[in-house]
Amino acid sequence: MDMRYVSVQGGPLPVWVRDGEPAALVFLHYWGGSRHTFAPVIDRLASGGTVVSYDHRGWGAARDLPGPYGIEQLADDVLDVVRGLGLSNYVLVGHSMGGKVAQLAASRRPDGLAGLVLVAPAPPRPAVDAQAADALAHAYDSRATVGDALQHVLTHGPLPADLREQVLTDSLAASDDARLAWPRHGITADITTAAAGAIDVPVHVLAGQHDRVDPPASLEANLLPFIPDAHMTVIDDTGHLSPLEAPGALATQIDRFTNARS
Repeated sequence: MDMRYVSVQGGPLPVWVRDGEPAALVFLHYWGGSRHTFAPVIDRLASGGTVVSYDHRGWGAARDLPGPYGIEQLADDVLDVVRGLGLSNYVLVGHSMGGKVAQLAASRRPDGLAGLVLVAPAPPRPAVDAQAADALAHAYDSRATVGDALQHVLTHGPLPADLREQVLTDSLAASDDARLAWPRHGITADITTAAAGAIDVPVHVLAGQHDRVDPPASLEANLLPFIPDAHMTVIDDTGHLSPLEAPGALATQIDRFTNARS
């Protein structure tokens, strides 16, 4: 994939692009992830569409971009990327926090948006309270805490050594303000009224069978009733990090969804 720069609030955002057919997929990573999170999925896609991925502001290659780092600003960045690359027919693929950002971006009904694929998305109606969110703020304090989250919360089974190291590196690659923006504000923001109901494109939700963060039952209660054209598929034998645990299954579902929109 080729690196390009897109102008966003505060400066240039590095964006990685693989050119293809006019239809495009724009990948938005989870809290603690990076553009690398979706690499195993992108490698398995059968369709020849354009692929776009990047690190959210304050993370990884975009660590030096200034705040604010809230989900509203991240949604602004999504639409700036779309405009900056001249995308006229695209699907947003958002994972966890990236899924909530995708919902906000879609609620603005931007030109060219054909649909959403929400992978283990944070739901529009919060499923955690302030106390749980505050505890979450310490999940990425150190390699030890990230490793504990990987073993006990994020995955259903152990990741290969290279992917585990990638998660450890990515999770510690944020500025403090960017890292804390999600647990302190984003995860508890209720966007059911302000955003979810305004989404007017098809939405395919991919839930992990053994997801402890955003389990299928939570998505059935806190997401599906609030987005008008949302449907859910449960991916077997995976936890919250399905892009790393079940990339082939995700690629198949994404290909089917995008082919139906072409």
